[in-house]
Amino acid sequence: MNACCPTEADNLQQRRTLWTVLLINAFMFAAELGVGIWADSTSLIADSLDMLADASVYSISLYAVGRAASIRRGAARFNGSLQLALGIGVLVDASRRAFLGSDPVATLMMWMGTAALIANIACLLILLKHRRGEVNIRASFICSINDVVANAGVILSGLLVQITGSRFPDLIIGLIISAVVVRGAIQILAEARRAEV
Repeated sequence: MNACCPTEADNLQQRRTLWTVLLINAFMFAAELGVGIWADSTSLIADSLDMLADASVYSISLYAVGRAASIRRGAARFNGSLQLALGIGVLVDASRRAFLGSDPVATLMMWMGTAALIANIACLLILLKHRRGEVNIRASFICSINDVVANAGVILSGLLVQITGSRFPDLIIGLIISAVVVRGAIQILAEARRAEV
């Protein structure tokens, strides 16, 4: 009986942690997407889709907590596949904007990028103590690390757009964020494969 109590306590703690970061990411996805459309910013829209991917990762991870190892591995594979699809979708959108044009608003990009950075640092700190946990918690930690990098990229692109008056920093950083999302997806899929061994 005592042997199962720590597991139940761990599962409850993991669920609370995942609910917290899920709510933060869901809110930031909606805020960043709205501001990204308003600011006509590829990098903000890319970052918002990264937030959506993370919210999905946390939702699926919540489902997997405390379940059989095969279900947890399947959830991690689904998470990785979803991130991969969203990353490719952002690459397509950035390419479309490169051809059709865009006029990003640097100030909005920097303010929203800063708000997203603060939110993701909070998520990273919340997940830090679980970074060596089961595969879905590790996937969540990977997502948050990638988000911090992406948010810094959005702020940098806004600064470069303001300094140069060119839309290309926004497009380039948007493509880089897409690559970060794809790389994170590959890491999650690799973690799921290692968990099968």
